[in-house]
Amino acid sequence: MHTAHQTALETKHATLDRQIHAESQRPMPDPAILADLKKQKLRLKEEIQNI
Repeated sequence: MHTAHQTALETKHATLDRQIHAESQRPMPDPAILADLKKQKLRLKEEIQNI
């Protein structure tokens, strides 16, 4: 069963996925930004799995 909290986390996860894709498509992607976005995405994934 999806809760509002889980739905919000999944929305944030999808947003981070789009941001990672956009950053990686830039001519000179910033590795620090990519690493930070990926860490945030992983934390959200873990939080979603623990619900």
